[in-house]
Amino acid sequence: MHFSLRFIFLLLATFSALSSFEQQIKSDSTLRKWDSIIAHHDRLHLFTGHEQVDVFDIIHHLLSKKKEIRKDTSKIKTGKVYASLLPSVEYTLQTSFAGALNSNLAFYTSNHDLANISSIYAVAKYTQNKQFILPIQANIWTKENKYNIQTDWHFEKFPQETYGLGGLTTDADGYQIDYDYLRFYQTLFKTIFTDFYIGFGYDFDYFFNVSEVNPPAGVVTDFQKYGLNPKAISSGVTLNLLYDERRNSISPQQGYYANIIYRNNFTFLGSDTSWQSLLLDLRKYQNFPSSSKNIIAFWTYDWITLRGKPPYLNLPATASDTYNNFGRGYIQGRFRGRNLLYFETEYRFGITPNGFIGGVVFANAQSFTEETTQRFESILPGWGAGIRIKLNKFSKTNLALDYGFGLHGSHGIFANLGEVF
Repeated sequence: MHFSLRFIFLLLATFSALSSFEQQIKSDSTLRKWDSIIAHHDRLHLFTGHEQVDVFDIIHHLLSKKKEIRKDTSKIKTGKVYASLLPSVEYTLQTSFAGALNSNLAFYTSNHDLANISSIYAVAKYTQNKQFILPIQANIWTKENKYNIQTDWHFEKFPQETYGLGGLTTDADGYQIDYDYLRFYQTLFKTIFTDFYIGFGYDFDYFFNVSEVNPPAGVVTDFQKYGLNPKAISSGVTLNLLYDERRNSISPQQGYYANIIYRNNFTFLGSDTSWQSLLLDLRKYQNFPSSSKNIIAFWTYDWITLRGKPPYLNLPATASDTYNNFGRGYIQGRFRGRNLLYFETEYRFGITPNGFIGGVVFANAQSFTEETTQRFESILPGWGAGIRIKLNKFSKTNLALDYGFGLHGSHGIFANLGEVF
């Protein structure tokens, strides 16, 4: 059984106390301690009122003599930065204990009604096993949405399990591989008309110090058959078509999103081999019921090898999207192949009227082509549920904690800063 167990200690205690607070109002003896800090009407207004509340409001209400709630406004404030910072401690089967610092910055560069929010996301993580992960991802919109700059830089020293190619592998096929990884993806989009953009980019992947740590004895692994080298470089240009109706990519409310990426890798740019791929990232967000703030969201993420032979570690694999999110219910890298079809739907709903706590239920399915037949021969479902805790109500940044399940006993907790998609 392979799964990850993640514990975000900083806010779990807060959530545990606050989620049960309303049930404790009549019977819990600890209420008297709260009464000595907060006036009764202020407490009820904070936890049961309809005015939007986030973690900063809770902290402010507990520690400050002034009990007013920070005003939530839909008015766009150009230049104001909304910051979220989350230290965390987690435990996974691959890392043992790990400490991380998660950060998110959100801001507007225009004050018109159709302005998109810009965001910068970064994580620094160090593990008990001396592993290090540092992704920096940015989605920057210039004034009046004329240009969109997308950045995905990534350094990783992080052993992980691999199970071979295709969707018919078993847990018993898993063994550890080790590598260092440097990613540099940069794309510039230009507005063609409202919400539609064309972009050009450069993608660079460098895998080095690649090795199999404990491959099964007496067996030629899929990695060895495919081509195991101590280093691999992919270097290519991209052509991008983007349609994005979302005004807030951190917590999308409604609209369509479509990103089509054609990537062509050339040896004259330093790539080990020439290969081409096509990525389709399509999403839809809709209020359901239409009169509510609840969201039903749909996501398809499809990766097709058009020509050539990408390096093994460049092939699409479970949770190999930009934010390592798709395929909740399975460990990262659980399935891998030359071609991927993926679909997910998620229902997001409020639990408290003030927006502080919400919930989700989700289901997904992934399928990879088999290396011998190049056909899709299996469908691998995942499903689960989770909670959302409002970290910043102005940027609508949530702490996402989900519990996912997959086939053959696969399960675990999955954490994100912001929505999964």
